[in-house]
Amino acid sequence: MTPMMHLLLLPLLFSIAGGKDLEEKKGPFENTELDVPEGTPVLYPIYQFQVTHPAVTSLRLSGEGKEDIKIAKDGWLYLEKPLDWSRESHYLIMVEALSDDKVVDGPIYVTINVLDVNNNAPFFNQSAYTAVVRENNPAGIPFTRVFALDQDDPETPNAHLSYSLVSQIPNKHNIPLFQIDPNTGEISTTEKGTQMLKARTGIQYGRGEDQSIDALRTKFIDYCPVQKIPFEENPFFTCVERAEIRRRNVDPLEDPDYTLTVRVQDLGGAQTALIGNTRVHIVVQQNLWVNPGPITVKEHLKETYPLVIAKVQSNEPDAMYTIVQKERALKFPFHITEDGEIHLTEELDREDKDMYLVVVFAVDSEGNQADPPMEIQVLVEDVNDNAPVCANEESVFEVQEDEPAGSLIGQLLAHDDDEEGTLNAHLTYTIVSQNPPTSPNTFSIDTASGTIQALRSLQRRDQQVFNLNVRVTDPVFSTECKVVVKVIDVNNKMPLFEKSDYGTHTLAEDTPVGHTVLTINATDADEPDSGSSLIEFQITAGDDDGVFTVETDGKGVGHLVVVKPLDFESSATYQLQVDARNPEPLMKGLEYGSESTAFVSVSLTDVDEAPEFSLDILDVNVPENTTKGSVLLTVEAKDPEGKEISFKMDGDTRGWLEINAATGEIKTKDKLDRETLESFEVTVTAFEKDNPGKSSERVVSVRLLDVNDNVPKLVETQAFICVKKPEPVIIKAQDTDSAPFSQPFTFAFAHGKKSPNWELKSVDGTTAQLILRKSPTEDKTFTIPINIKDNAGMGVTQSFEVRVCNCTELGYCYIAHEERNISYGMGPTIGILAGTLGFCIIAFVIAIKRGNKGGKKTNLNEEEDPIM
Repeated sequence: MTPMMHLLLLPLLFSIAGGKDLEEKKGPFENTELDVPEGTPVLYPIYQFQVTHPAVTSLRLSGEGKEDIKIAKDGWLYLEKPLDWSRESHYLIMVEALSDDKVVDGPIYVTINVLDVNNNAPFFNQSAYTAVVRENNPAGIPFTRVFALDQDDPETPNAHLSYSLVSQIPNKHNIPLFQIDPNTGEISTTEKGTQMLKARTGIQYGRGEDQSIDALRTKFIDYCPVQKIPFEENPFFTCVERAEIRRRNVDPLEDPDYTLTVRVQDLGGAQTALIGNTRVHIVVQQNLWVNPGPITVKEHLKETYPLVIAKVQSNEPDAMYTIVQKERALKFPFHITEDGEIHLTEELDREDKDMYLVVVFAVDSEGNQADPPMEIQVLVEDVNDNAPVCANEESVFEVQEDEPAGSLIGQLLAHDDDEEGTLNAHLTYTIVSQNPPTSPNTFSIDTASGTIQALRSLQRRDQQVFNLNVRVTDPVFSTECKVVVKVIDVNNKMPLFEKSDYGTHTLAEDTPVGHTVLTINATDADEPDSGSSLIEFQITAGDDDGVFTVETDGKGVGHLVVVKPLDFESSATYQLQVDARNPEPLMKGLEYGSESTAFVSVSLTDVDEAPEFSLDILDVNVPENTTKGSVLLTVEAKDPEGKEISFKMDGDTRGWLEINAATGEIKTKDKLDRETLESFEVTVTAFEKDNPGKSSERVVSVRLLDVNDNVPKLVETQAFICVKKPEPVIIKAQDTDSAPFSQPFTFAFAHGKKSPNWELKSVDGTTAQLILRKSPTEDKTFTIPINIKDNAGMGVTQSFEVRVCNCTELGYCYIAHEERNISYGMGPTIGILAGTLGFCIIAFVIAIKRGNKGGKKTNLNEEEDPIM
């Protein structure tokens, strides 16, 4: 197309641009990246470069796609042919501004990204599929899959495919028996399909049984013994024979049980999506591999072992079976025969194990899995083979005298090892004897729970101990349990202190925890060793903080003990009230009096104590970019006696921190760096100014929190690729920050788009592959700008140099020798000639001097000869 034609077409180009503001398509003469949809009508204006150089007469375009992309003299870049994303997704062109064929501006580089439009309908890789599904196939477990393709950009919704079922034939009851995963195209049965899919009926054959037509005739004779018509003329036999041959040789395409129409749509199934269809022909096969469980076997079953308890049959007639236990157990009383019979080898005991999980495997003659592993549950049924057992050899209960009729004595505990919740473990309680006997009976028992009650008020003077025999029975067995009921004295006597005031006791405030202050005593006149005479001591007043307690063995002796640190400054004196009490309630009308109460005074003496920190644990987390002079924390301490204190700090080996001696304020005095030291500890000491020996220490733990102050950096910045055998180059980066500011890294070309010559693929969190897509025509070194970002998105563009070359057999770049014509300029030539001339003059002078010296020596020798 001539330049004149370009000028004539410019108005047309403007009109094609339509309502789009042409100003948006104009810009300076510089490197530019442009997006152009594929399939646009031509001629199509892309962009107008506004060249400012006054001498420019034309523009020249070179590089990829120059057959399709042109540029006019006035700077308009336009399409002469429509672009096709599936053919090329990116173009890189070079534009130069010329003045009479001489470059006066540029070159600039223009990247054109071809934008995909949804102009390709999805299509299946097969026009029809065939599949086989077994009866009872678990719902949701795929048995086949369809697969579709779309030639649009896979990174856009144009190639986002969605699968659906359009129809199912036959479908007489309008019940969907199949379903499809919209994302993967996997087809499985529905819950209804699992229940309703049935295979065509056929003849059953055993392991190794002949399946020929002769064998079919034999089976027919066994079923119909009287045959007067030849087989080939017998309509019943020929019907069975045809059905059996059809079942064995069914062709899903010609004779399917079900046909599904499957649809695929792009754009994720949106309203404007493009569509493709296919059919799936399905045959339902008989499934003989049916789980017989759960199998129930009675414990202690008296039978001849091994005992057949179930049978399995593989869909592979000649399958071989194995059986294993799923749990780890020493005992495994099962095995399986070659015919699939599961045998129990011995009696089972439910009390040892109430359930077994066995797994049966079926493999073919090659050792390959014929059917999925089958997990079978074997339940051990309980029989009543255990007698009730008393919880205690003798159960002892106490009851106070004068308790009213119906008072609770206690509950007798027993258990049965048979299965809980069954009649075998249902217990019944009965009192069979009482010693001494009374008329009427003194006690009753709840037959279901074993709760014993008194039927009348008891008097200790009449009888102090009753012995009961209680029979505990299940439907078969019984056991007798012994029960002792003690009638104890009514609690009509109160504990009495030996004295009501134990005086004042003085303690230093640094008295250790566990120290016994004094011993107190009380007595009780009720029956010894009963709940009525047992004495418990309680501090009921004067000790709100629980600093003291009274320890006792219940026999009237108590020890007042310090259980918390003393503090003179908090409380200098304690007025303690101690009460003596019985665990058994007092008889009605009787109340504890002053004789059951004693008082103790405790006085503390002040001790010069070391300063105390307000916190025991001092931890601080601080970002590593904290500015100099920032306050990390303020350590708080005070002297119990109110004396003036000061602070000091040790252990800061890096010199990063400082402490204010008066306030305890810890500040940064230098830059922190987590990559140098992530955590460290310093010791802060608080001491009395007038008495530094009185001091306390606390360890302050400092942990530096990472900030994103480092970018990922290339470990290696150079590599080479052999042209004849191009292998991907592994690019590795590292970042000294920690998570989440470190790996995984993202690798991308600096311009953010795909490159026509190179491909960049992430391998893992720290590495990527650089792949050469188009080989150059000659050895060449490429500098590729790669942007590497950390997990937080921080990164910079770094140059990676790749040499593409011919390689030796050892895999290294080969450098060919070149013949060079060496020529020098005028200056170097004059310098060389002057140097050579100077060297010759120096050599000539030296030669003359040496010649003169030689002549003198000769004359001297001649003069000396006569003397010699």
